[in-house]
Amino acid sequence: MIKVILWDVDGTLLDFKKAEYAAIKKCFEIFGLGECTDEMIGRYSVINRGYWEKLERGEITKPEVLVNRFVDFFETENIKPDCAKEFNEQYQKWLGETVCFCDNSYELMENLKGRVKQYAVTNGTKAAQDRKLSKSGLIDIFDGVFISEVVGCEKPGIKFFEYVWEQIGDYDKKEILIVGDSLTSDIQGGNNAGIMCCWYNPKNIKNETNLRIDYEIDDLQKILEII
Repeated sequence: MIKVILWDVDGTLLDFKKAEYAAIKKCFEIFGLGECTDEMIGRYSVINRGYWEKLERGEITKPEVLVNRFVDFFETENIKPDCAKEFNEQYQKWLGETVCFCDNSYELMENLKGRVKQYAVTNGTKAAQDRKLSKSGLIDIFDGVFISEVVGCEKPGIKFFEYVWEQIGDYDKKEILIVGDSLTSDIQGGNNAGIMCCWYNPKNIKNETNLRIDYEIDDLQKILEII
């Protein structure tokens, strides 16, 4: 019986792509960089994903991710990268301003409140996550929030989850379910921690890994069938 749900935030509870789109557009406006087209944002997303995957593998640090992704992006778009650090600071601020729930996640979490313990487990920055969790109202539903920047290590590392265990108390690992959209972060992390894993896969992407996936859902409401 599941007693604890560890929720990923970006791309799972909240639509990260829409927030990313709005934040980058706003920052281009603030810095007077001209038009940022959808095609440009698509190219940025590929660069950004590559940097986060390097972070998950322990190859680079988070500060390197946050600034260097914009350096690479600007250079790709023939924009001088000297404002990359300041651009990222503004980006973190505006990233939390656009809140769009995936699959009525707010109502789902409200429904589950009191039935299971619910915690956020996220690699997002504290600045962005604090803002979006407050603005979305999710902060009032969660029993606790674990941000890797505060914890001092990232998903999927086992040290991240060991910190979570220290804070939430003693549960059998079969009573804990992690729900997330990232195979490399959430599901790999769940595998590393030895807990139950639910892959949120709304686009029905083919899994080409050897990771253990206990449940696969394309709509968050299907969690109610698992609990």
